Amino acid sequence: MSRRPNILLIVADDMGYGDFGVFGDGSAHTPALDSLAAEGVCLTQHYSASPVCAPARAGLLTGRYPHRTGAISVLEVRGQDRLALREVTLADALRAAGYATGLIGKWHLGAIGPLYHPNARGFAEFVGFRGGWSDYYDWTLDRNGTWERGDGRYLTEVFTDEAVAFVRRHRNEPFFLYLAYSAPHSPFQAPADVVQRFLETGRFNSAVATIYAMIEVMDQGVARLLEELRALGLEQNTIVLFTSDNGPRFRDSSGGVDTTRFNCGFAGAKMSVYEGGIRVPMIIRWPAGLEGRRRFDGMVHFVDWVPTLLAAAGVERPSGPPLDGWNILPVLRGEPGDLPTVRFWQWNHYTPIGTCNAAMREGDWKLVRPQIAPAMTADPHDWELDRAYKRDPDAFGDIVRSPEPEHVILHPPPPQLFNIAQDPTEQHDRATDEPARVDHMIAALETWFEEVEAERRSHAEEQ
Repeated sequence: MSRRPNILLIVADDMGYGDFGVFGDGSAHTPALDSLAAEGVCLTQHYSASPVCAPARAGLLTGRYPHRTGAISVLEVRGQDRLALREVTLADALRAAGYATGLIGKWHLGAIGPLYHPNARGFAEFVGFRGGWSDYYDWTLDRNGTWERGDGRYLTEVFTDEAVAFVRRHRNEPFFLYLAYSAPHSPFQAPADVVQRFLETGRFNSAVATIYAMIEVMDQGVARLLEELRALGLEQNTIVLFTSDNGPRFRDSSGGVDTTRFNCGFAGAKMSVYEGGIRVPMIIRWPAGLEGRRRFDGMVHFVDWVPTLLAAAGVERPSGPPLDGWNILPVLRGEPGDLPTVRFWQWNHYTPIGTCNAAMREGDWKLVRPQIAPAMTADPHDWELDRAYKRDPDAFGDIVRSPEPEHVILHPPPPQLFNIAQDPTEQHDRATDEPARVDHMIAALETWFEEVEAERRSHAEEQ
């Protein structure tokens, strides 16, 4: 190869395995993604770093567990989405090596404050929104620090237009484009004619029909972008990755309108550390550097992609905090090597609680600490402030610094144990059969949590 590979990292928002035609039950229409899956490598045991978006993205872009980075939750007005300033992003590393770097779409790693702007975190170019979601028609976008108001176009198509323009602009140099679509995250909006086709099947309520329409329009955007790479002669040496930040949002996990739909039988959904919340699709295609048309069954975590992509690009990471991730490129290529067998997750609103909504994989075994209901809700006033930020982001000069609401936390539910190889849908709790294994895994989970939380607290004043 005469030059370093381009990297195109596409991330959907709240999209599960069942939202792909190739993995689903016939509901979703995603011909471009299905084709990408056929041509590339499909990872069947691929995990997000978190069941919600900001911490998940922190793990993806830093190669470190989210707690360490300070991005612990989704409430941007409280700064809980902020990626600590000491963190080195994938964009930082690639830009330092001469890559053109761009972010198009959703940021959500520091919505408020110039030090947390994408342009200050390795992305030379940014067009998108900095918070957790945006209206798809009445949008306000940040273009390198300048606001642009909606012009009637559908937001997903705006992001595709911008991505195609970025690729054209940088076709003669290595580039890293992080295309973070907001689909199919709420608000559930899509072109009426596409929604109508799903409604006419009689199989879906309005919300689910709209979600499938949102996914179809995004898939059309992916098709346009892949065709542009082909037309410009960049297809062979561009690493294309497609994933989702976390599992799909269902009513049973987040309240509100019923968006429950097929997700391959996985338990749980967004906000949950059961498989449905953290096990997400990943497709990678790189014709010049990776044999395609196959699946990879090893366990891979979001934190692995920073070291893996830097290795693929031949780029050294600048000095920074130690990585949790692993360079999986050799094993993806079929070379001798091992993968980490132990991984961890935990999430709740506000200050993290280690006994709530936490999980650990150790080989085929998975320990789950179930949710504690009071810790899984945010104060209504904080939600209203977050909505106000979406309506007028320029009105917020700083985050809210008042004390967070107190949670009354009772005794946690008993831990659960599953064998994921035998029981991927987590239907059979084996905790009573394996008490010694449960005790060992609880101790390991507690040790991990204390370590990552100590690092977060040691730098909390930076936020």
